[in-house]
Amino acid sequence: MSDGTALAGPDGALRCPWALSTADYVTYHDEEWGRPVHGDDALYERLSLEAFQSGLSWITILRRRPAFRTAFADFEIAKVAAFTDEDRERLIADPGIIRNRAKIDATLANARVLADWAPGELDALIWSHAPDPTTRPVPKTLADVPAVTPESTALSRALKKRGLRFVGPTTAYALMQACGLVDDHLETCIARSAP
Repeated sequence: MSDGTALAGPDGALRCPWALSTADYVTYHDEEWGRPVHGDDALYERLSLEAFQSGLSWITILRRRPAFRTAFADFEIAKVAAFTDEDRERLIADPGIIRNRAKIDATLANARVLADWAPGELDALIWSHAPDPTTRPVPKTLADVPAVTPESTALSRALKKRGLRFVGPTTAYALMQACGLVDDHLETCIARSAP
């Protein structure tokens, strides 16, 4: 049982303890989580997947990500914005994704909203809420990692004000962690501030 500090992984390197339950998590932790993500489509994908994760474990989403990408046209905003009622019904019937009507509807509605934004506007809006890394304490244990911050609350409000759905403060903070706006790898974790 972990005390919330970094633990040795399969190769002996210290990692955040949440990352060690499956090989999928180790790879995601080491290669993706906390690394900067830019581009409207890439951020739309992460925002959508974080919304689908709400109430579920991240591993459920991570293992279904290839099916999500296929179902949602690789999360290309323009393509998803053009989805029809038939596409919606196809998504609701797709066993490869999470078939939650509210989350599917939010993902489609968000694409329609974002399709009217200028190129780079989503990227700029999200990254404008990145906190100054020099003012953030480095987490030593999982207990030091917040679920919500003033920045994630502000990002949530900004996204909602612009018409996006399923973007509460907790989802916004998970997005900030996943996309590298914050580095919540533990102090002794091998991935801490990795290039």
